[in-house]
Amino acid sequence: MIDSVATLGTLPVQAWTDALAGTALPDGGAEQIDEIRALEELVCAAQARQTRLAAAFDVAERARQQAAGVAAAQQGRGVAEQIALARRESPHRGRQHLSLAKVAHELPHAMEAFRRGLVTEWRVTTLARETARLSLEDRLAVDRAVAGDPVGFSGCSDRTAFAEVRKLVARLDPAAVAERRRRAEAERRVTIRPAPDTMVHLTALLPVAQGVAVYAALTAEADRLRAAGDPRGRHQVMADTLVTRATGAPAVDGRPVVPVSVGLVMTDRALLAGAHDDTALVDHGPVPADLARSLVLHAVEAGTRTWVRRLYRHPESGELVAMDSRQRRFPHQLATFLRYRDQWCRHPWCGAPIRHADHVVPVSEEGDTTADGGQGLCGSCNYAKQAPGWRQQPRPDPAGQGRHTVDLTTPTGHRHRSTAPPLLGPRHPAFRQVEPGRWVLIA
Repeated sequence: MIDSVATLGTLPVQAWTDALAGTALPDGGAEQIDEIRALEELVCAAQARQTRLAAAFDVAERARQQAAGVAAAQQGRGVAEQIALARRESPHRGRQHLSLAKVAHELPHAMEAFRRGLVTEWRVTTLARETARLSLEDRLAVDRAVAGDPVGFSGCSDRTAFAEVRKLVARLDPAAVAERRRRAEAERRVTIRPAPDTMVHLTALLPVAQGVAVYAALTAEADRLRAAGDPRGRHQVMADTLVTRATGAPAVDGRPVVPVSVGLVMTDRALLAGAHDDTALVDHGPVPADLARSLVLHAVEAGTRTWVRRLYRHPESGELVAMDSRQRRFPHQLATFLRYRDQWCRHPWCGAPIRHADHVVPVSEEGDTTADGGQGLCGSCNYAKQAPGWRQQPRPDPAGQGRHTVDLTTPTGHRHRSTAPPLLGPRHPAFRQVEPGRWVLIA
């Protein structure tokens, strides 16, 4: 929750939001299309103003930290995270937004089109990224050539605009193109994010030769097995081959069987009694109880090692019963407990994988190494909260559901609340079972 009221001149910005929410829609089709276009331009112009505000806030916050005696190398810590909280997005997106704000003055023509609502934040951000390795003189030249005509810049597609930018960059500074390629190769990585229907997107960013080689190897294996009569589809074979080769897991009927120790969290009722209680897979999120049972059963039948870790809830409050410690660092089991409880980084709107078991209140301020005194954070959010002016405090769950709750206050005095995901247990009382496997929502 943000407790202050923003104003643009003398007009509260909130009044615009209220007007948009409360005004009746036009009746005619032409008027509806006109308003859609006008609102799109308003969105872009508002994002451009956010960019200018972010640049101004960065300057002011760095000055405040310098006055507070923060070392020069540490000045600016937490700025992007505060911007991300205000924009209700992840710290990663906040850093992207701040990076654009810092170089906006080097793209005056693109920013002018942005301020007028003619182009999107995505287009300006991509232009900034594509010209990042150029000298200031060359960057201004590309900006002038591509965005010197704001109407023309807004009228072409993203593909056309970016192709023109890349052509100009390659012509002005071939060495910069080679440097970007070397830098991109150094940033090769594998990432994971949830997908619909209890699937995940496992993405590998690889140099082109390696990516093509991996795809060719999977394709060749799929063609070989399909020619031998494998009934699976080509893409299924490629996906299964990737899993077996990456994990070394055995396969049953061609389907890889991975150990269930990846962090499947479920109740004993869901595991042993066929209940449809909530279940969760760490680093993915909620999964249906029948899928959780299937994973366990498939692993047991295949003879792979399967671990069961017991997490207990208090029968009245619903809180998880956990251990505490006198150590400064969280013991392995307690850190694992925090990861299972919180599932994702606890900072609002972050959602990154947990990397650190963090003390809500620092140990230097008498913070406890307990489940109540700890939380799971990504590295970025943990480092950001160490900047001067950040404060956190555990609070009782205001809803009375026993969920771990933390109040966060930023250096500007804005307050946000972080609440752990719902605890596993019987389905919410708003649902009623009408037949085995079928639930309906009670009005």
